Amino acid sequence: MPRADDERFALAPVWHVTGGKAKAFVDFQHDVTTDDVALAAREGYISVEHLKRYTTLGMATDQGRTANLNGLAILAEVTGRTIAETGIVTSRPPVEPVAIGAFAGPHRGRSFRPRREAPTNPVAEARGAQMIESGPWWRAQYYPLPGETDWLTTVCREVKAVRSGVGVTDMSTLGKIEVFGPDAAEYLARIFASPVARLKVGRCTYGLMLREDGFAFDDGTIARIGEQHYFVTCSTAHAAKVYEHFEFCRQVLFPDLAVAIQSVSEQWAQLALAGPKAREALARIVDPGFDLSRDAFPFLAFAETTVLGGLRARLFRLTFSGELAYEIGVPARRGAEVMAALLDRCGDLGIVPYGLEAVGVMRIEKGHPAAAEFNGQVSAHQLGLGVFADRPTPCIGRVLSRRHDLVDPARGRLVGLKPVETTSRLRSGAHLLPKDAPAEAANDQGYVTSVAFSPSLGHWIGLGYLANGDSRRGEIVRVHDPVRGGDCLAEVVAPSFLDPEGTRARA
Repeated sequence: MPRADDERFALAPVWHVTGGKAKAFVDFQHDVTTDDVALAAREGYISVEHLKRYTTLGMATDQGRTANLNGLAILAEVTGRTIAETGIVTSRPPVEPVAIGAFAGPHRGRSFRPRREAPTNPVAEARGAQMIESGPWWRAQYYPLPGETDWLTTVCREVKAVRSGVGVTDMSTLGKIEVFGPDAAEYLARIFASPVARLKVGRCTYGLMLREDGFAFDDGTIARIGEQHYFVTCSTAHAAKVYEHFEFCRQVLFPDLAVAIQSVSEQWAQLALAGPKAREALARIVDPGFDLSRDAFPFLAFAETTVLGGLRARLFRLTFSGELAYEIGVPARRGAEVMAALLDRCGDLGIVPYGLEAVGVMRIEKGHPAAAEFNGQVSAHQLGLGVFADRPTPCIGRVLSRRHDLVDPARGRLVGLKPVETTSRLRSGAHLLPKDAPAEAANDQGYVTSVAFSPSLGHWIGLGYLANGDSRRGEIVRVHDPVRGGDCLAEVVAPSFLDPEGTRARA
């Protein structure tokens, strides 16, 4: 066999070709050239981390997989150092392998996220409720009876029972904050766009919050328990953010105010008792001596009393369903006991427990905005709440809420949508177009935010934002859903489909 002599060859890597006049790209995604690396070195950016940020070398989607080796070698060359002396940057995904679980995100299980149990869950589960995870909460979705196999059948039954009789549900998942101190009224007046300063002890009011940029933040209720004591509720979806906002206002924006706040979301069970027979049902658990008549305890009233033979309770004359309703606040550990007592003592009234689905249906029937409408991209005027933003008293977000684009009707107004064909089904997220317009972006005039089948009306209904919606009631628009293939016509109506005058709530 022939033998090959061992010879040394001077092999050297070629990081770039010199002498050419054309640009020589190193990072093809961020268009970093060899000249950019040399310029960075002349400017003093000779650290690999400084080079990376000065030129964006290796900061594209490949995180340097295709560019860093050449780029750092060129930096070593122009600075007269070895690659070892120059150093390397830390590799990040996808250069380093990504765990499959990271792609799955929240769909891989609960991990370390605790589950918050609604206070009345023992009663709900004992009655066969279908449970659902709603944010961090585990709560009743609906209460099927034996033989009911379709969720919509169950929900329609619950809604009809509440509208014609009485029902009880757990609203404890709402955010609850107590505000104390001599400056409590001033503190809340600066946070809420709605009037708070004139609220009397023993009364409740609607509360609308704006963000600092003028957009609608969240809404809820405010009850004045004492001269220096308020009880505030907010939506379940925004409970944590609202409390953070309250703390930020107390500590940073208004540190001069003598006020203290405390989250009591898990300290109180809050039961909603709704329907034409709600007053009669409530009388069966309230201890003797408390007058529940319309004149003595009117709409938006608040009082502290006792129930079930001495159990401390807070009563609120509030409604989310649009019916005559009360909210009963008791210590959380007694919530299941109170709900069980209502169901046991009011059987002859036809009382039913109802779940989250029925709550959602009734709030859409009544036109109450919720998390789907408070999406962080709408103003008070779009929600039909411009009367609060236009008040002269100062509060967070009021000045910026009056910007032209935020009050322009063309931006969209909250409207109700009723399908022309009662068999048509509306879908959340569908686009609103002129009746005969083709489905093109240029014709897009709004979108659907919430939908429900209304057992009270016998067909699907929806809420949505429509350009110049206030002046277009009675108009027919096209509801186009390109994702699920839906397409139908709907009439633009007022957001409140039932009892727009509020007669039932004030009964």
